[in-house]
Amino acid sequence: MRYELYYWPSIQGRGEFVRLALEDAGADYVDVARRPKGMAAMMRFMESSAIERPPFAPPFLKAGKLVIAQTANILFYLGPRLDLVPKSEPSRLWAHQLQLTIADWVAEAHDTHHPISGSLYYEDQKAEAKRRAADFTAERMPKFFDYFEGILKRNRKGSEYILGKQISYVDLSLFQMIEGLRYAFPRAMGRLESEYPRSVALHDRVGARSRLASYLSSPRRIPFNQEGIFRHYSELDG
Repeated sequence: MRYELYYWPSIQGRGEFVRLALEDAGADYVDVARRPKGMAAMMRFMESSAIERPPFAPPFLKAGKLVIAQTANILFYLGPRLDLVPKSEPSRLWAHQLQLTIADWVAEAHDTHHPISGSLYYEDQKAEAKRRAADFTAERMPKFFDYFEGILKRNRKGSEYILGKQISYVDLSLFQMIEGLRYAFPRAMGRLESEYPRSVALHDRVGARSRLASYLSSPRRIPFNQEGIFRHYSELDG
């Protein structure tokens, strides 16, 4: 099957978590909005009254006649089809639970620079952002890292990935979290990373995978920038 991914063409954002899964699996897909006239096609699709179950916002994935929205939901669908999740129902639910936890983490990272409203400019909420970012780097980042580090620590001997010996979409998403946090909060991450050696080792192991490494070094990988979820403002990186 050829998948159609719909997401904003100039940012990594939430769509990047889906891209990483498709790229690592070598899936046949098209990033619709990055093609000529792709943005117009995406907007027409979203506004079409012919869509029985329309998405609220990108990212969404078209797979045959299915239209699937929400990052964790898309990965829940793709996981067994791309061999990025174990086959058993308890394992698939566990992976989904972990992905939803990452979704919470992503939302909190975003809210460091937009704590009042996504419709306001960062400059309109700088004082609030500074307070929010200070709490995020001091309290929330360690709390999330503690959780995932603890899971990796409890894994059976010989397990290279968070669900065992085989990579899952959760590993790819944890890789992206660390990449994004390194970009947004390099000083805070510099202080924290030594406390989470298993998470850092997992990040390095995932990034070295051949298909993913090829993607990361290619023009298909959109650079981090000041329009996405992970943004670097030095005044927030205390």
